[in-house]
Amino acid sequence: MTTRAGFVALIGEPNAGKSTLTNRMVGAKVSIVTHKVQTTRARIRGVTIEGESQIVLVDTPGLFKPRRRLDRAMVAAAWGGVADADLTVLLVEAHRGITDGVSAILDGLAETAKGRRVALAINKIDRVEAPDLLALTEALNARYDFEQTFMISAERGHGVEALRKWLAEQMPEGPWLYPEDQIADLPMRMIAAEMTREKLTLRLHQELPYQLTVETESWVERDDGTARIDQIVYVMRDGHKGIVLGNKGETIKAVSKAAREELEEFLGRKVHLFLQVKVRENWLEEAARYREMGLDFRDGN
Repeated sequence: MTTRAGFVALIGEPNAGKSTLTNRMVGAKVSIVTHKVQTTRARIRGVTIEGESQIVLVDTPGLFKPRRRLDRAMVAAAWGGVADADLTVLLVEAHRGITDGVSAILDGLAETAKGRRVALAINKIDRVEAPDLLALTEALNARYDFEQTFMISAERGHGVEALRKWLAEQMPEGPWLYPEDQIADLPMRMIAAEMTREKLTLRLHQELPYQLTVETESWVERDDGTARIDQIVYVMRDGHKGIVLGNKGETIKAVSKAAREELEEFLGRKVHLFLQVKVRENWLEEAARYREMGLDFRDGN
């Protein structure tokens, strides 16, 4: 029996649905999904198996016009994902069509992906009429020579099976890269930090999601089978600390409860989660913070 294994990079604009597609294909939540743009910071790899093929999904940060060091490091990570992958899938939102951002990505592919295999997945197809979908497909394929085009709804699952089966057939022959029961190659400490950051992002809305980061400071396995996890939420100003804590600490309590419940579901056991909020004015300029997020500090230059 021939086994296959390879890496598939998912690229697209922020909010195109890359994280939702990763989670849908893996069947578990390994990638942070919020209605906020630019929430995926590290290249999260989700592992999914289809028949004899193991597909390692690289969920890259959304490609956008970078303004700050963190933005530049994220965009570099996204293009790095394309360079390292066996196959790339570009996600485009059906209802938004060829935006300036999509146009810039198509230009970037022409430069970066020469000789590389790229497929197109038009996502959120339930939001447009069939004639518009057809016109968009033709326009995109006129701009770039995609190997294959898929119409999907990552959120509802439409068309995802067909995409997964095709990807499985395209993977190079070879042994599997990860144990059968492993669904992500991120350390659990980082996944736990991402879960807490997602809850903060959802809770704080527009206030300061990009000005904070979460790190898992310690993870202790207890004799009774539970885990004690201590995390630090770094913010840039004293005023931010007050926002994260909330009136009488109610915001941080609600975030802690939501993150703990999701972690318990993910791990299948009881978790004791403790959050601390600390002010670090220059965390966006500290190499150690980038390492914790799986990004290269130097890429931000």
